Amino acid sequence: MRIKSLDLLRQEADESGKSTLKRSLGAFNLVALGIGVIIGAGLFSLTGIAAANHAGPAVTLSFVVAAIGCAFSALCYAEFAAMVPVAGSAYTYAYATLGELFAWIIGWDLVLEYSVGAATVAISWSQYLTRFLAKYDIHLPPQLVQSPFETLTMPDGSVVSGFINLPAVLVVVAVSVIIIRGTQGSAVFNAIVVSLKVLVVLVFIALGWQYIDPANYSPYIPPNTGVFGEFGISGVLRGAGVVFFVFIGFDIVATMAQETKNPQRNMPIGILGSLIVCTILFVLFAYVMTGLANYTEFKDSAAPVAIAIEKTPYGWLSQAIILAILIGYTSVILVDLLGQSRVFFSMSRDGLLPRAFSDIHPRFQTPWRSNILLCVFISLFAGLVPIRVVGEMTSIGTLLAFIMVCLGVLILRKQQPDAPRAFRTPWVPVVPILGILTCALMMLSLPADTWIRLVVWLAIGLVIYFAYGKKRSKLHTPAA
Repeated sequence: MRIKSLDLLRQEADESGKSTLKRSLGAFNLVALGIGVIIGAGLFSLTGIAAANHAGPAVTLSFVVAAIGCAFSALCYAEFAAMVPVAGSAYTYAYATLGELFAWIIGWDLVLEYSVGAATVAISWSQYLTRFLAKYDIHLPPQLVQSPFETLTMPDGSVVSGFINLPAVLVVVAVSVIIIRGTQGSAVFNAIVVSLKVLVVLVFIALGWQYIDPANYSPYIPPNTGVFGEFGISGVLRGAGVVFFVFIGFDIVATMAQETKNPQRNMPIGILGSLIVCTILFVLFAYVMTGLANYTEFKDSAAPVAIAIEKTPYGWLSQAIILAILIGYTSVILVDLLGQSRVFFSMSRDGLLPRAFSDIHPRFQTPWRSNILLCVFISLFAGLVPIRVVGEMTSIGTLLAFIMVCLGVLILRKQQPDAPRAFRTPWVPVVPILGILTCALMMLSLPADTWIRLVVWLAIGLVIYFAYGKKRSKLHTPAA
């Protein structure tokens, strides 16, 4: 239960030189990183699911409710990120408030969440690339686009077994190379792909707006069917639970605190700014989508956006949306790998993992050993394991981290009320408590297999901690 003092964390934040992470990110870079991971393919699929099954056209309100729920945690993250601008995010904040064991649990779990997330996205990226190229009669060998445990039925009826999902491997390797070569280069690359992704979303909104049929908004909140969560006000709330996971990702911005210029100012802007921008885009996107087609048409559809596009004369938008998904997935992989390696770096620097993983590249000033290890692990995972085994990218660990951060703000306000804070979470304790309750409800709504995965992974982590990290922790003393 030993705690890392704020003075020690600030001392680490003020370190400089070739053995430290390079501060190169500004407010715009941080907002772009947040948008890069928040706007994924979920926007193009979950919006239709939430509208068809729960909220109808009022899915726009569901996005607002979900954003408010995320904002509770985002405000707490902003206070910590400005107060303790070091890598590690929730792991570091837990270390400063709840103790080493809780910090390990959060850090270890975030490593899994980012791994599963990056591998899942890489596999989906491969599937969308195959579909995109097929439109132009470019067909990749089926053996090289699926895992060894998957088969594909060809047009002639023959069955082909997979060997490796090569595109999934290559995209992880390519993104890892960009990350290793420097945070500034990663940020520039991310800014470009985020700009392209946002451009496609804006084009869909602008072109679709003129073909909106107002009749599709009547009734705006469909009457409840008698079942909680099926339309009505309860449907809007259930829809918020569905689209809540679209917003998860802003927390990764906090992992980049030690590579941020003027973090006291820029970290809150990056965390809250990305959330605000994405909320506005999501509401406009949902408004146009449910205005183009009646919400009932999206039921049981894997590609609801395609249904909406059919209501316009712009058939080419379907390919543009697939391209946006490819671009979006690329930026999600990049930010996932960035965030994961920074958590790994922080745990290694604290002595809880081998010191090699906190070594900084003398030229690029990035934790390159961590990047290489995670690249090998995730690329093989993406290339050899089928997506159904990887599982849906639910973020139970991220939600657990949100709860820890909100709890940490409450504890630190009580224990050190006079500590300097460049950004203060408003309405404490109300905001942190609401953040804890919101995230706890989201966690309870997740399927049982997600909980089983979490428990098994944490059990493995606890064995590693007590066998290795506890005795090698930098805070460990003979008296402890």
